[in-house]
Amino acid sequence: MQTTLKNTGSNDLGKPVQQYRGLLTKLRAKKHWPTLLLVMLLSLSAAAQAQTGNPVVDHLLEEYQSQGATNFSAANGGRLWEQSVEHSKAPTARSCTQCHGNDIRQSGKHIRTKRVITPLAPSTNPERLTREKKIRKWLKRNCKWTLGRECSAQEKGDLLLWIQTQ
Repeated sequence: MQTTLKNTGSNDLGKPVQQYRGLLTKLRAKKHWPTLLLVMLLSLSAAAQAQTGNPVVDHLLEEYQSQGATNFSAANGGRLWEQSVEHSKAPTARSCTQCHGNDIRQSGKHIRTKRVITPLAPSTNPERLTREKKIRKWLKRNCKWTLGRECSAQEKGDLLLWIQTQ
């Protein structure tokens, strides 16, 4: 539902705004302004969370945009995830799926060390994508291992967006 406000040159701001003003007036009159302030702050916080999803990822995405990345795409992140790359340091082509598997909601296993990798999907493993330092560390390490180089800001953003949707 979209509310439009008409500018008639008077103080008529439309019914929703008038109702909101009425509520504010009643709360102020009853000296409930601390409650009002708390409700407003919680509402803004909830709206921001619903809009952003994950504040850690959003902070990194903003940083990557400041480095020149634009329009992150989960689809591009998924393609990068499945892409096989041959490079001089590996006898065979590498891809993210070799260690993490095709379904990141399941555990994976590192192809060289044979260590179990807990699910990467935040929907299965709520601890994922919660610590910026770990995200930076593993993106750097895994991009170098898989692609033979560090990921660009665009690639990091696309990958994070894709992982976040899983």
